[in-house]
Amino acid sequence: MLQALGIRELGLLDYERSWLAMQRFTDERKLDPDTPDEVWLVQHPPVFTQGQAGKAEHLLLPGDIPVIKSDRGGQVTYHGPGQLVAYLMLDVRRLGYGVRELVTRMEQCLIDLLASYGVSAAAKADAPGVYVDGAKIASLGLRIRNGCSFHGLALNVDMDLEPFRRINPCGYAGLAMTQLRDHAGPIEFAEVGARLRAQLVKHLDYAEQTTLTGGID
Repeated sequence: MLQALGIRELGLLDYERSWLAMQRFTDERKLDPDTPDEVWLVQHPPVFTQGQAGKAEHLLLPGDIPVIKSDRGGQVTYHGPGQLVAYLMLDVRRLGYGVRELVTRMEQCLIDLLASYGVSAAAKADAPGVYVDGAKIASLGLRIRNGCSFHGLALNVDMDLEPFRRINPCGYAGLAMTQLRDHAGPIEFAEVGARLRAQLVKHLDYAEQTTLTGGID
């Protein structure tokens, strides 16, 4: 069991700013193999992101929402206020995980978090993410560089789901999207974040969590 997982709560943050900071953090930790792992919890202003496998035909009518080509895995997705995004900057080699195991642990974090609100969710072997009654409630997308992960997961909590209808989410035409509010009623966003923190510590085998202060620039 590892000692502590450092967690930064960064609030509403521009996607490109957080993406560049993740790349910088991952590249710099090569200089110090003992760099502690971190998770960044954020929300983003409205943005579509295309993963490395992204195809233009899955962007149907983006309209006035910007589209950014990202270096994460996967297809196109939407980020917006009311969605909880967790970026996992983990030394996967040090953890001893394969990528598939890390994805499974991330999915289980989300499944257990949703269960704590009385919502029954499941993963799909052929389509990474977490689903409630066939509708997608959380998306996953990772990049591994030099044995370390960045990017992470996005949980729809209490948001405007309309922009998902402007794309084929994760490359699946007509994929229904859902959010926690629609299944659990009014909820406190901060409480969802706290529960996710606890699940990440549990499922990634850390002894505890620590709150990190300061920005990412």
